[in-house]
Amino acid sequence: MTQQQRDALDAAMRESPLDTTVSPQEHRRDFAEQFTPPLPDGVDARELTVGGVPALRLDVAGASTTTGTVLYLHGGGYMIGSARSRAPMASELARNAGATVVSIDYRLAPEHPFPAAVEDALAAYRGLLDSGTPADSVVVAGDSAGGGLAVVLLLAARDAGLPLPAGAVVFSPWTDLTLSGRSVDTKAGRDPLFDRSALTWYADHYLAGADPADPRVSPVLADLSGLPPLFVQVGSHEVLVDDAVRLAGAAAEADVEVRLEVVAQVPHVFHTVFGALDEADAALARAGAFVRERLTADALVP
Repeated sequence: MTQQQRDALDAAMRESPLDTTVSPQEHRRDFAEQFTPPLPDGVDARELTVGGVPALRLDVAGASTTTGTVLYLHGGGYMIGSARSRAPMASELARNAGATVVSIDYRLAPEHPFPAAVEDALAAYRGLLDSGTPADSVVVAGDSAGGGLAVVLLLAARDAGLPLPAGAVVFSPWTDLTLSGRSVDTKAGRDPLFDRSALTWYADHYLAGADPADPRVSPVLADLSGLPPLFVQVGSHEVLVDDAVRLAGAAAEADVEVRLEVVAQVPHVFHTVFGALDEADAALARAGAFVRERLTADALVP
């Protein structure tokens, strides 16, 4: 793990600052063009629908050592990104976990503001269950907004009386759209990607007038009682570091098993540069081990 790698990543991210003067549609198109890398070798991708929601199934050669499925929710501020854009990272998680990934393309704001993403995530989870997939063979995962959405999905499934998945892995989760975490301001200079104004831009498009304190958009404010074990990873240079830390605290307060890892001197969703950043490789290996543990914990009751 080298300072040179961390410095190179920080510099690369600062070369392409977020432009909030463009339309959401332009931003989405530019992101898709710049940040949709090819699939790694040995990954087979197949389009399908799950519960009526478009999805991408990712099977990694040699990784099917469990019978489990990772239901993946991509990041992008609820406004950009896709199952395809996060396919390499999700595939690497699957490789480490020995599992299959089903990554969904939930509807995006501003065309489809809250609660569209929540509805799609819950529909996809119901679809997995309805197809005969046992809940205890599913782990939910997501990054950034998708990380927050993963926790919201757990809450929605709990409140709907559905059997809950075996656990959840969230990378750099955005869990507080009220933007009340101290790190939104204290880490603004360290974070090469976001500041308060950028987060506000995304939040305003997603909320479309909805209350940012609604626990269905800010799960850090929710009662997390009864949720399955959570694995949370975040970088110390993120404006969202408090979103992750407070999520872990809220889970502990609710007697939910939770593991929190704050990785020093790395930015938002640093996992995307696995293969070029040692911290990313190590973090995904640990996350994969957690998934594998949950999917093979036959006797455990979350």
